[in-house]
Amino acid sequence: MITPTSPSKRTSRLKFLLVILVFAAPFVAAALLNLSGWQPSGKAYGEPIVPQRNFEQEHVQLRLVDGKTWAWRDAEPHMTLIAMAGPNCAARCIDTLTKMAAARITLNNNMARLRLLYVGQPPADAAANGMRNYWAMASDVADSLAAYRPNTPDSVSALLVESDGTALARYPVGFDPSGLRKDLQKVIR
Repeated sequence: MITPTSPSKRTSRLKFLLVILVFAAPFVAAALLNLSGWQPSGKAYGEPIVPQRNFEQEHVQLRLVDGKTWAWRDAEPHMTLIAMAGPNCAARCIDTLTKMAAARITLNNNMARLRLLYVGQPPADAAANGMRNYWAMASDVADSLAAYRPNTPDSVSALLVESDGTALARYPVGFDPSGLRKDLQKVIR
């Protein structure tokens, strides 16, 4: 024998089902969007490196000024911003490098999580303008990064590399340093 439910029990069950629907609706919507092929896209200023490269696994050797080899993996997880200048790095090149170093400073408490590495022939007045205070200087032993190095005189390109050596983004000649700063603030928290 089926007993009829009281109106208060029906109301309680309806409220319970509504609460479940409220919490389940976002998951169902996300699943439907994912199945339809839609993926959210954020605005990044750097170009993704496709196919991805891992400089640690490829044994890309960068030799520092003191003769040591650059360690892609460090004791603490650090991202690396690599700057490569075109021939005859002069005023425009130095200005871009200065803005890149300033972007690191704007990370405030997280600035220690980003290492700055300059690869190539340092500008003639690197010691005079304090560049060595912010940038580690290195040379590309086997010219493994030649594809990313600019050919345009007085220009800079950059690479953002994850702490495991995976190259994430490329910033070609003429990139916006303020866009780089915004990308760094998104990635380094």
